[in-house]
Amino acid sequence: MLNSVLKDAIKKRDETLSILKGPKFEQIIKQAKSNWIDFSPTKQDIVAAGIDSSFNSTKFQGAELWAVTAVSVKSDGEILVDLHEHGLDSNPELASLASKMEIDACKESVDSTDLVLMDGSLYSQFLTRQKSLADSLVNTITKKNNVVFISKTSNTKKQFEDLGAIAGDIFYYNHATVSSGFSKIHEDSKFGNDMIISSVFARLSESLPLIKIELLGSGYTDNDFKLILNKILKNSVGGYPYALKLAHNNCKISGKDLTKLASIHGLSNEIGSREVLG
Repeated sequence: MLNSVLKDAIKKRDETLSILKGPKFEQIIKQAKSNWIDFSPTKQDIVAAGIDSSFNSTKFQGAELWAVTAVSVKSDGEILVDLHEHGLDSNPELASLASKMEIDACKESVDSTDLVLMDGSLYSQFLTRQKSLADSLVNTITKKNNVVFISKTSNTKKQFEDLGAIAGDIFYYNHATVSSGFSKIHEDSKFGNDMIISSVFARLSESLPLIKIELLGSGYTDNDFKLILNKILKNSVGGYPYALKLAHNNCKISGKDLTKLASIHGLSNEIGSREVLG
């Protein structure tokens, strides 16, 4: 059956791609080019920390053996915050716990660094799935206004809706631009006036992958985002902040880690499923 699907996909490749681009593709690309602001950032010497979390679990005869971690790591590898929890429960709220731990790590980092980089998006991580944490998040961010959310991917479809865009905004900016710079600032007030999200798509150097940068609040200027790009450029690798890469590597919970955890608890021979959730 798979071979049949693949053969059919080859035949319909151009047709499928044309659906993705949509009938107004060229018009959207023209608008994306118009939105783009060319800018070559210059390195600024600051102390930055990256924050990320991870959770994983494995089924155990009606329950789950789970672990959650969150870390804050400086660009030089120094770990500022290392949080972790594990347990054996049924239906644990791991995503919510991971988000809470990220906020806790952020709280402990805002006073000791110039810039706190949070992995992911305000949309997906907190203000939609984790609404109960919104107040805590807002209070943490507004303490010193040095918290920035950065993501390598984005599914938001906000900027070209009126043109009938089918794909996400990042798709069109990827096709429209190759130079360093950023898109015009987009403000989204769907969560209320105290939770406005201001965002841009940015590229640190020519032909590097785009990243999405989000700030909480409104009224930001192009110069505000230029300053952020200057700050994250020095310790970035391949267009992405190295502190966030370190945070990801330090907090990741693998299937092997869960196997070790099960062994410590004497559960290795009783695990009812090898499927690892994450």
